[in-house]
Amino acid sequence: MKIIGLTGGIGSGKSTVAGFLAELGAVVLDADKIGHEIFATDAEVRQEIVDNFGKQVLDQKGQINRKKLADVVFKDRESLIKLNLITHPPIYRRLQSILEAYQRQGIEVVVIDAPLLIEAGWSTRVDETWVTIAPKEVIVERLEKRGLKREDVLSRINMQISPEDRMKAAKIVINTNVPLEDLKQAIDDLWHKTTVDTNRR
Repeated sequence: MKIIGLTGGIGSGKSTVAGFLAELGAVVLDADKIGHEIFATDAEVRQEIVDNFGKQVLDQKGQINRKKLADVVFKDRESLIKLNLITHPPIYRRLQSILEAYQRQGIEVVVIDAPLLIEAGWSTRVDETWVTIAPKEVIVERLEKRGLKREDVLSRINMQISPEDRMKAAKIVINTNVPLEDLKQAIDDLWHKTTVDTNRR
């Protein structure tokens, strides 16, 4: 089974690329979604987050409010590191469990969609790393259209590793600052090359 790690900074087009891959028939594992499920179901993780960040990050039902938590951790690098240390191990264990099941099912290619693939050290555990990039101003414009404030976008960008560091770890770099149809065609080409290479093994 070939495992592709798909990563990229906020607003870089990673989710769009993941969507195109899913349309092409890829099995896509969304690490963020798994993290959200762990927030909702793992009482130990939830308690550890409350112990470190306070009840201010909970909603009225006592669940983790991701927006409130993001408001805390994206303003302080130490808090972000602390959160990652709490959440990355259980997310990775869940990923491994799912991957083992896919291996038994005979699935040939899996895409792990993970914004912190490189920071978490997971890029050494995939066969290929694909990175999405776009100019900073394009990213800011995209996220402002989604309702985020410019200063919040820049704060989050500054908390992330640089695009250059991501590209150093990547086999494939995908520039998403192109017309959507061109991007879709590029992903289609990459996917078919990947499946052909896998079938040659």
